[in-house]
Amino acid sequence: MYSLTEPPFFTRLRDARRVLVVGAGGGFDVYAGLPLALALRSAGKEVHLANLSFADLYGLDMDVWLEADVAAVGPDTVARGDYFPERTLARWLDEQGLPATVYAFPQTGVQPLRAAYRALVDHLGGVDALVLVDGGTDILMRGDEHGLGTPEEDMASLAAVNGLDEIPQRLVACLGFGVDAHHGVNHSLVLENLAALDRDGAYLGTFSLPRESREGALYLDAVTHAQHSTPEYPSIVNGSVAAAVRGDFGDVRFTRRTKDSELFINPLMSLYFCVDAPGLARRNLYLDRLENTALMRQISSVIEDFRAGLTRQRPPRAYPH
Repeated sequence: MYSLTEPPFFTRLRDARRVLVVGAGGGFDVYAGLPLALALRSAGKEVHLANLSFADLYGLDMDVWLEADVAAVGPDTVARGDYFPERTLARWLDEQGLPATVYAFPQTGVQPLRAAYRALVDHLGGVDALVLVDGGTDILMRGDEHGLGTPEEDMASLAAVNGLDEIPQRLVACLGFGVDAHHGVNHSLVLENLAALDRDGAYLGTFSLPRESREGALYLDAVTHAQHSTPEYPSIVNGSVAAAVRGDFGDVRFTRRTKDSELFINPLMSLYFCVDAPGLARRNLYLDRLENTALMRQISSVIEDFRAGLTRQRPPRAYPH
């Protein structure tokens, strides 16, 4: 049973002792999971951070690799190029006196990614819960919508985790409602999908990231640190969320990357939308077709083929209020 005094997301994690929080969509998605990790750590749980990485991981030294597709990134990990969100976060964690390892998965298909998850879980001594975090909400798209956003990495992560039946709790949390609009996601359809998940018993509700909370303040500091550390690659998603957490509204500019776009920063961006991961996977119309993929480009091809075979897409709808 759930209670109004505790978000269902945290009720599901109440008995977990060791939790793995993973950025599902690559890039800076792991930052969207940072407040959750901080809150769970304050509740006395052992929490580890990981991310599907866009960095050049195969240029890392051999001693960084736990297994073929799992890298343990720390503050001093040497890499080629300046774009390395996992190391940037590790450095911020180190400055805060927090455990400063961020695990990184390369972009692969479902089979090697699931094997990498299992290797990491074994390295950690097992986990009771795994939380996939999406910066944005396109992980909630089931496949027949007019626009899917950028689904490849999210679907690789969801499909990989869906096969980890040995982990008791597998959840998805989305932060940044609305930011995927510039990738073609219609958010009325996001709400329709959430309603369907609610009917299935898989929707775990929402809760906000308050600016005045410890987690909110540290998140804002981490995002600012990342923007200063990687000025050429600032995260639009986390920059938008941070602006919303600060109480900004409308066409707020925080990076040159959005100079040609009109933003709509608003309080909905600072809400976590949470669902059960296996329930979300069951709702997806093509996830089973990804099962035997080994490469990310195979995932792209499967999605393209699925979309080409649709007789009808759900059209975008304007939010009526």
